[in-house]
Amino acid sequence: MSLHVDYYVSLNSPWTHLGAARIEAMTAKHGATMKIWPVDFGTIFAGSGGLPLPKRSPQRQAYRMMELKRWRDHLGVPIVLEPKHFPTSEALSSACVIALRETQGNAPAIRLAHAVLKAVWEQERNPGDEATLAALIGECGLDAAKVIALGKDPRWTAMKESDTAAALARGVFGAPSFVIGDEIFWGQDRLEFVERRLAKG
Repeated sequence: MSLHVDYYVSLNSPWTHLGAARIEAMTAKHGATMKIWPVDFGTIFAGSGGLPLPKRSPQRQAYRMMELKRWRDHLGVPIVLEPKHFPTSEALSSACVIALRETQGNAPAIRLAHAVLKAVWEQERNPGDEATLAALIGECGLDAAKVIALGKDPRWTAMKESDTAAALARGVFGAPSFVIGDEIFWGQDRLEFVERRLAKG
């Protein structure tokens, strides 16, 4: 029987961006299903003892930058280390991803989420701007006007809040997190272990 991956993301996370193509490839290779959950990591940090980037010590912030450079070079994934539009508002983009997930399925939702991440970390675009987000939705082959209108329905914001509470209760504390059954794999640097688990079936 194929496995299922619950994929918890922040649409501002460079680490989620660095792992995006690989988790898609892995799940496809092993015939696994994957559901995306854009959750509020501010709330999750508050509940799990984490700190948002601006509140971390200078040492941790400096080490983060070293690691971004290392992983950029190791993976060959282009990344702007200090993008113009970071952090960007996730309010509408995450609502649109959730709306797509709930109405059209996981594939278009994941496609849009990864386009949003690429816009921030490679293209110097601001998905927090509605016109830019609409352009990204169109580039994903979706009807931008319909998706934007759907994303503005307040039920998706309420769903994100409940999804966030469920993620915290499940033990998720960082982005990206890949959950298979009772196992949590935190970070794009744990994707080798995700692949091993998927290979076991």
